[in-house]
Amino acid sequence: MKSGRPRECVNDKPPRLSVLRLGHRRERDKRITSHLGLTARAFGADEVILAGEEDPGALETWNSVTSRFGGDFECRYEAKPLSWLRRFVQDSDDVEAGTLVHLTMYGEPLREAILEIDTSKPIIVVVGGTKVPGEVFRLATHNISIGNQPHSEVAALAVFLDSFVGPLD
Repeated sequence: MKSGRPRECVNDKPPRLSVLRLGHRRERDKRITSHLGLTARAFGADEVILAGEEDPGALETWNSVTSRFGGDFECRYEAKPLSWLRRFVQDSDDVEAGTLVHLTMYGEPLREAILEIDTSKPIIVVVGGTKVPGEVFRLATHNISIGNQPHSEVAALAVFLDSFVGPLD
């Protein structure tokens, strides 16, 4: 059983969909980061990548839920997220560039931007914790706003994934 739900996609195989939690602060963000990973898993992402302060507890939580409820969900820590994102969005000899979707209050409206996302290549959804570096805005294929009012990054991720992946079974 896949951890989320099936995506409608023009390809035979949907693209790999990962979520990057940028700027995690171990003590301050413990619950919100945990909930981001659980939301990513429940709403159809294949992987969550933790960046910021290393936090084995978050990874243990996500692995525990996956082992108890099943699925192919993966999680890991990335020590150098900006370097990783630069490589992700660049073509190389062995890997095609991926699509970077950054969820922010300062972006294109969701309903317009979601139709433009290329589903033929891997997708990374970046969700910030602390102030997001300007480079992320520049690297992003799409800077997408989920409304223009302050709200939780968990809510933003859930709305985006529900709109992009499709309704829950």
